[in-house]
Amino acid sequence: MSTMRTGVVSMAEFWLITEQVSGIIDLKLSESCSFAKLSLIKKRGKSMICNLKEILTFSKKGTSAIAAFNVFGFEDAHAVVQAAESEGKPVILMANRDAVAHMGVALIGHIMKHVAKPAKVPVCIHLDHADNLETIEEAIASGYSSVMIDASSQPFEENVAITKQVVARSHPNVSVESEIGFVGCVERNTRSVFTEPGEAKDFAKQTNIDALAVAVGTVHRMPLQKADLQFELLQKISDTIETPIVIHGSTGVSDEDLRRLVQCGVQKINLGTTLRIAFGKTLRKQFEEDAKIFDRMKLFKPCMEAVREKAIEKIRLINL
Repeated sequence: MSTMRTGVVSMAEFWLITEQVSGIIDLKLSESCSFAKLSLIKKRGKSMICNLKEILTFSKKGTSAIAAFNVFGFEDAHAVVQAAESEGKPVILMANRDAVAHMGVALIGHIMKHVAKPAKVPVCIHLDHADNLETIEEAIASGYSSVMIDASSQPFEENVAITKQVVARSHPNVSVESEIGFVGCVERNTRSVFTEPGEAKDFAKQTNIDALAVAVGTVHRMPLQKADLQFELLQKISDTIETPIVIHGSTGVSDEDLRRLVQCGVQKINLGTTLRIAFGKTLRKQFEEDAKIFDRMKLFKPCMEAVREKAIEKIRLINL
């Protein structure tokens, strides 16, 4: 087992490897797992923290994607990892702009790492939607395994130039995601600009990124599942590029369309608002039932369970 090789690992080899890694539960993976990938995780001992490039190899284009959840503290992060462990699936913990603004990129990063280190499934620690190099530098220094540079509001050439700077700073240990086109936001009242397949191909080739976020109809912070997705456009993009495709703003996507996203080749699906809604509704219900309740430890436990259940629901939907 010490000789490194690539290709398809047999199920017998897979179980031998997982038995040798302390604390790993049975991962429900396809037989396309590469020997190199599993050996890499084995070398980390008890830590199952992966970068984005590594964790996306656990997805299978057309049949499964990796769920990526924005979390806002220990409660969310712990609940999401519990959900992933119960399903035997890798997962991505993400810090978005709101979380970074609230507690700083380093602190939320340390919380996510603390939760991820003892996990029994692979976990990626990802910085979502960073728009400046300083924040990315701090994230890398804080131990994030993946970063997203979002210069999608800039002209194509500038987006390429900024992204290339981040790739040069981050590779090979830290993965990089970027965006071409523009995914709008309900709260900021910004409209989406759909991704052009040709630009997506050129952008991925010029930047050497590990994952590409595209705009095909989703919108950030959409609380209802009413997104009007352009599946024909998405399929053209998927057929045009080899770089793993990411969809942001997936809370607004119906259950049926989440499955269609996977069928069209999406390999990373970002979710955040759906967990906020689950947490908030559960918290509100407790106050409605007992106006005198004040113990945050008692209040948070049902909220964490609601987040865990919602994460399980989404993980199941994107593994066909």
